[in-house]
Amino acid sequence: MLLLDEPTNHLDIVAIGLLETRLARSRAAMLVVSHDRAFLQRITRRCYWLEDRRVRRLDAGFASFEAWSEKIAAVEARADRRLQKTIDREQDWMAFGVTARRARNEGRRRRLVALRAEKAERLRLARGEFSLAAPVVHRSAKRVIEVKNISKSYGGRSILAGFSTLIQRGDRVAVIGRNGAGKTTLVKILLGEIAPDTGSVRLGPNLAIAYVDQARADLAAQMSLTEALVPQGGDQVMVQGQPRHVAAYARDFLFREDQLRQPVASLSGGERNRLLQARALAKPSNVLVLDEPTNDLDIETLDLLEDLLADYSGVLILVSHDRDFIDRLATSTIALDGRGRAIETPGGWSDFHSQNPDFLAQIESDLPAKRATPPPTRAAARVAKLSFKDQRRLAELEVRMPELGGEIAKLEETLADASFYSRDAAAFAEASRSLARAQAELSSAEEAWLALEARRESLIQGR
Repeated sequence: MLLLDEPTNHLDIVAIGLLETRLARSRAAMLVVSHDRAFLQRITRRCYWLEDRRVRRLDAGFASFEAWSEKIAAVEARADRRLQKTIDREQDWMAFGVTARRARNEGRRRRLVALRAEKAERLRLARGEFSLAAPVVHRSAKRVIEVKNISKSYGGRSILAGFSTLIQRGDRVAVIGRNGAGKTTLVKILLGEIAPDTGSVRLGPNLAIAYVDQARADLAAQMSLTEALVPQGGDQVMVQGQPRHVAAYARDFLFREDQLRQPVASLSGGERNRLLQARALAKPSNVLVLDEPTNDLDIETLDLLEDLLADYSGVLILVSHDRDFIDRLATSTIALDGRGRAIETPGGWSDFHSQNPDFLAQIESDLPAKRATPPPTRAAARVAKLSFKDQRRLAELEVRMPELGGEIAKLEETLADASFYSRDAAAFAEASRSLARAQAELSSAEEAWLALEARRESLIQGR
């Protein structure tokens, strides 16, 4: 019996694929709590829907859930109308009901298909001429980021080699790959934060960039939600140049009015993520970068976020492992293999995978081989090829990473106590800081371990 609570959080696409394959072959019973719709579609055979303090059962996998839940919602909406309820919940439902959502989503789907077709044509022309400028000279005013033949390496390891792309206003670009493959490096190059080793990057004029990354969050633990949304004071939030009351805007992101006075430290991971996105979407911007935006979010919040992003008129760059989220939003997908190769495909994850089935398959085939290597052989390879300093560092990391995982789990359990903050605000703040430090240290340790493993493997292959 396997109990899996958000098993795909913080895993990359390759790791999720390996996990799905393992679970699909398993004969164990599984109970899964997850917001990863693509993951649920592949491994589930039954669904329990917890909604409005009720549990409903569907004797089919998650692939059937959306149509089933919409049918139930539509039936209940008709019953509500017959009873002529006037409570706020019914008014909200009527404003954003199933029929309206279907019509809106169908319109957005058609726009997304058109955008993907346009992107496909640009990529087709670009690949034919090895230039991304020629096909779109007459639309030069729409150019946001133009990249030509860029390369980037770190410590002798190639991250990018000869990659080109053109991003125009309205494009929604997903960036995918293994952890450590160079996704963040590519984004920083696209934004002009770091320079490529070779090639050129041209940014359009008057860019206003908003970047949402939980790891780079600058939310002070003791500030309230109101202070986070309105740092200059008052009760009005400027949302894309228009004033809105802070309570109304917070409600758009599923925060209650009584939460506005709570400190940021009291928020769950999903609530903190929503707050970061609320701040970013309020700022005037024409380039929005979201780094793993779906982590810790439930499906209801994901639907809300997709609605907000579907209406965003600027360039959207998504670094994500959520395949369904990418499918619903992306007009093109850039994939990195961590060895220098990067390719761009029109459409979302499904389009990329169908057109490039072997691009990540080679990476996937490498991973089981590493695990299958007998421990003595791996140890001997390290001794033979890595320096003494690197051997010691690798051994330290393999001990430290599980320790940090345990520390993080304990701190998260402590902070989950709803009465902790009211009992001892100072202790709560210190625990929050400790959790942030442990998470940052674990992230750094994982990156260092991946770099050392990559170095070790390159040395073994070069023998």
